[in-house]
Amino acid sequence: MTIHLYGDARSWVELSTVTHVASDVRGGRSEEPRNIERIRQAALQSFARSGTGATTMRGVAAAAGVSLGLVQHHFATKAGLIAAVDEFVLELVVSSMARPLPEPPVDSVAEIGGRVTAIFADHPEVAAYLSRALVDGSAVGTRLFDALIGVGVARWQQRIDRGEVRPDVDVTWAAINAIVLALGAISLRSHVDRHLPAPLTEPAQLERWQRAVDTLLRDGLFVSRSERPDGSAPAE
Repeated sequence: MTIHLYGDARSWVELSTVTHVASDVRGGRSEEPRNIERIRQAALQSFARSGTGATTMRGVAAAAGVSLGLVQHHFATKAGLIAAVDEFVLELVVSSMARPLPEPPVDSVAEIGGRVTAIFADHPEVAAYLSRALVDGSAVGTRLFDALIGVGVARWQQRIDRGEVRPDVDVTWAAINAIVLALGAISLRSHVDRHLPAPLTEPAQLERWQRAVDTLLRDGLFVSRSERPDGSAPAE
């Protein structure tokens, strides 16, 4: 049987899009969470690689293996897609960093360092997206920095209360310094990689980075004056 279609090419494209959306939706509501996750992940990878400005809804649909109509069905607009990616990234990073510190004698510095390197290792696209967001001055970069400052200040205050660090530590700057060490490596990763034998996201380099940062935060880099070769005494 031959079916005759009437109308211009634009009408056919619109009909085709509607048909694809209907087919996707009829696939069952059980597919919706998987479709949303697949679309969001495709968008995150494209945003991380090319930036939000250069990413199109049609490109995200193609990368996710779904119709453009389904992307629009779930996220409506590109702004809606960006917002969904931002919320996902914020939830992933902040929820990990905000988990309570383990009780002593667990090394809290190594614990937090492990959380940071786990994000790099398990979610490199998140690290790449944050790198762009921090440099571009986007809203998600501001929200992330502010959230991490709040979490960091509370964590350093807890360390003071436990007697792990000196009581005169400036908790605001302690939090900022720790965040700069992590976010600085993210935002400058292309430059950092040039001075490493392998990319920072390689397991061996992540382990090396964590050891260096942990040592810096826990022990500092300078020997005490009493231990120096010239035998100079500590400053009064």
